[in-house]
Amino acid sequence: MILALLLAAAEPSMTAIDAERAFVADAQKLGQWTAFRKYAADDAEMYVPQRVNAQEFLKDLKDPPASVFWWPGKSFVSCDGSYAVNTGPWVRQYGKAVGYFTTVWKRQPDGSWKWIYDGGDGLATARAEGGDIKPSLASCEGKPAGLPSASKSPDGSLAWTIEVGGAGQRSFRAFVWNGKEYQRVIEDVVAPPK
Repeated sequence: MILALLLAAAEPSMTAIDAERAFVADAQKLGQWTAFRKYAADDAEMYVPQRVNAQEFLKDLKDPPASVFWWPGKSFVSCDGSYAVNTGPWVRQYGKAVGYFTTVWKRQPDGSWKWIYDGGDGLATARAEGGDIKPSLASCEGKPAGLPSASKSPDGSLAWTIEVGGAGQRSFRAFVWNGKEYQRVIEDVVAPPK
């Protein structure tokens, strides 16, 4: 019993990168919208193009025959490890359609992760991100200041903004505290719906 507890304590905790990879694996195995519902927090948001509660929006969607496939290309994590933002490419229909995604993850009390924001858009060519990535951690030094209208991790070291225009276009920006100031690490501009 003691050995089992020691082994469990020695296992590294799941990262947001691990959560993203499990999410996409379940999308392939269980179905796209089934996986989106499984990994979404109760208060998760999507923009279609206006903000909606993701669980409410997703509840009646039927899984498509083939799920979109995506992978994390970059991951930014708050100093306290409570929030992360992943971004990377996606492909659909064997590469006939490509684009990018951005997901904001929140660590749950049990150590697992649930997403609270998911977005993205199509591109002419996929983002050149991927491979064996490592998370980029925000600095724990200094006192994060600025970005008053941004959503933030509890320690303030990871922040993000979402703005929606009148025609439905939106922008997502993520910022990481570097010990002296916020550094913008993601800027997604999503076109208005056609």
